[in-house]
Amino acid sequence: MTIVPVTSDPALISVTPLLAVVLVLLVAAGAAVSRLGGLGHTRAVVTACLRAAVQLGAVSLLITYVIAVRPAVLAFLLLMYGVAAYTAGRRITRSRAAWWAAVPLGAGTLPVLLLLTGTGATPTDSIVLIPIAGILLGGCLTATALAGRRAVDELVQRAGEVEAALSLGFGPRAAALEICRPAAAQALVPALDQTRTVGLVVLPGAFVGMLLGGASPILAGVVQLVVLVALVAAEAVAVLVTIELVARGRFPLPARE
Repeated sequence: MTIVPVTSDPALISVTPLLAVVLVLLVAAGAAVSRLGGLGHTRAVVTACLRAAVQLGAVSLLITYVIAVRPAVLAFLLLMYGVAAYTAGRRITRSRAAWWAAVPLGAGTLPVLLLLTGTGATPTDSIVLIPIAGILLGGCLTATALAGRRAVDELVQRAGEVEAALSLGFGPRAAALEICRPAAAQALVPALDQTRTVGLVVLPGAFVGMLLGGASPILAGVVQLVVLVALVAAEAVAVLVTIELVARGRFPLPARE
């Protein structure tokens, strides 16, 4: 079967002053809704959007240089990994133990990335490696942060149940797992829901990006399937490792108020 690529419209989004105005209006609308609704994230909406604009601009320029130099690609991937570990860790704890988040991120991302590239399922070209690694790191970041936060919160709020489990003969790790694992495991639900509903509710970024780049719908679907399956596997490992670290006390619990 011959796959005939479709053509894409390079002017799908016109970069004009009007586009900048639209983006500013959208940011203002998001901030206004947050403020009027008492959501408590008014400033965060603005700063997040500003950071996204600055970071995407810088990264777009940087990748132009990075993709041509192998050592630079490795350095860029390590930078992504470090930022992801720091961000996930700070969602779980404000102590120095936040860097333990690097363990589930690496445990989830690295084996999946090695399997994809080592088997030839995906090429090792820099232009392919960087976005795939970014997608996996992003998914593991979210899963790690959610699982860690939920596990820590459960252990704090249900400290009495942990003590009851200890009195029944459970070890500290087993008692913590018994209490926090069910809630923390829910961190995998977003990835599962996205995979279950792909094509029915949403068309994820990889699929849309391939179509806009001129690929056929079939090829775009195959690429998206690889991404989704890889994400589920990577995030499952990240969640499991995160829960284990919390149960072993690697992330200190905040004092109860």
